[in-house]
Amino acid sequence: MLADSAIEPFLFRGHRFLVKRDDLIDPLLSGNKYRKLYSLIHTPAQQYKQLLSYGGTQSNAMLSIAALCHQKSWQFHYTSKPVPAHLKQEPTGNLKLALELGMQLHEVAHDDYDAAISVLKSQAEDGCLFVPQGGADPIARAGIGQLATEITQWQQEHEIESLYVVTPSGTGTTAFYLAEALNNATVLTTPAVGDKAYLLSQMNLLGAVPENLRMLESDKKHHFARPYPELLKIWQELKDTGIAFDLIYGALMWHTLLQHIDSIKGTVLYVHSGGLIGNATMLERYRHKGMILNG
Repeated sequence: MLADSAIEPFLFRGHRFLVKRDDLIDPLLSGNKYRKLYSLIHTPAQQYKQLLSYGGTQSNAMLSIAALCHQKSWQFHYTSKPVPAHLKQEPTGNLKLALELGMQLHEVAHDDYDAAISVLKSQAEDGCLFVPQGGADPIARAGIGQLATEITQWQQEHEIESLYVVTPSGTGTTAFYLAEALNNATVLTTPAVGDKAYLLSQMNLLGAVPENLRMLESDKKHHFARPYPELLKIWQELKDTGIAFDLIYGALMWHTLLQHIDSIKGTVLYVHSGGLIGNATMLERYRHKGMILNG
């Protein structure tokens, strides 16, 4: 794994951006998941025997935790809502890799899911760690703080006065802790799961939302992980320009960022959040909807 990730110039649709290549840190532990799990990556293997978590069956966090547990020889128990029959019969994408890495999947009925998560939290004891969905936990502060340190050092070395750091949000953990740690920059994000009110409610669980955190909203509502032609279009353009991003968070963040770009006066640094392995599953959804006709 890299100590620091590189920052590369990126020209897109006539605008100059910079991209922090956190996607290149590690094939499975990359992007914001590497940052969120940074403390655990540097935790002695003997400190825990197993990790408990929960969420969607194609979650990037799920795969990263599975990879971490595999490296540490920790058991990984993951709770999800019922898995579709076709996916259970022939796992694909993140689920397939996580299972191959030794993850033990526990399915719970929709009506019992919330209660099951409450029980899961109470089961954490000596040698067992509970990690919330998406890694939304104060344990993420150290790794995101390291990211902020790298950005601050780069900003000082290049004497950049007006810096905007861009990262998409699921739970908002990365954006929250980045803004908290970056004293001389503005963090821009957009809600990918739910709306602005939902994202604020998630961030409020971590503390008071930093004043230098700004939420950008798209002119159109996008439901999480649903195929949209405009997101597929911008994802393909980005890839053709030279950097592949993920189809759920990255495509939406770029789509939203470009709607606001003319009002942003300064240097824009996009922090690549990784998650590229999940693109294969998302592309299948686009094919199923008839938005991709070949390839």
